[in-house]
Amino acid sequence: MPLPWLEQKEINFPPVEMALDEPNGLLAAGGQLSPEWLLCAYRQGIFPWFEAGQPILWWSPNPRLVLTPKTLKISKSLKKLLKKHNYQFSFDTSFTAVIDHCAESRRQGDGTWITKEMQAAYIALHEQGYAHSVEIWSDGALVGGLYGVALGKVFFGESMFSKRNNTSKLALVYLTKQLELWDFELIDCQVSSDHLFTLGALEIPRTEFLEKVNAFAQQEPHEANNEERHKSQDIIGNWSQRIDRVILQHEY
Repeated sequence: MPLPWLEQKEINFPPVEMALDEPNGLLAAGGQLSPEWLLCAYRQGIFPWFEAGQPILWWSPNPRLVLTPKTLKISKSLKKLLKKHNYQFSFDTSFTAVIDHCAESRRQGDGTWITKEMQAAYIALHEQGYAHSVEIWSDGALVGGLYGVALGKVFFGESMFSKRNNTSKLALVYLTKQLELWDFELIDCQVSSDHLFTLGALEIPRTEFLEKVNAFAQQEPHEANNEERHKSQDIIGNWSQRIDRVILQHEY
């Protein structure tokens, strides 16, 4: 079956059930990386992933790797680090630097999918208050972090990096603990990763993942009633002023 090609003039993703088994989850090509396209994709359990020189490729793999605050696992070695580290944590203070570091770490490895086009797209989402970063600092230097997209009570993780041992894990633990305080239900980790399995991530069928996304990620602030609008304010805007000062050292 030919891969569906998406025209730029209309956002119209095919049903995710049409995604290929091999490569797992490849759904369509084309379209745009505008905020409107990206937000529509995430609300349907779809994300972009392509390398330089390729068209935009859209994916919805089956199964889907997810993490929740309740399934988070902290190993003995990570607990030790959480108790004794001298790092500083922040949200949304250096989004562009985080995505730059994530792109650089991929270029040094075997992947190059965080292209300049992708970086610009997520920076635009960040400026609209949907994309967020976690930063890990040491003596003023950025040594670890991650970024992703928050919709409703779902955080869609995109990428992470480490300049020091386990700083990306620290970033994910910090994020998960903060999201728990905000009653988030789910962190999307996209595809299988041994690194994330050690932190408690698990695979669920795509149908179950989409049920969770439909339940928790669909609320638009301007469509909410007064009570729901108050809750939804937690997800829109810069998180640097909204954190509840999670102090990890005192929890373990």
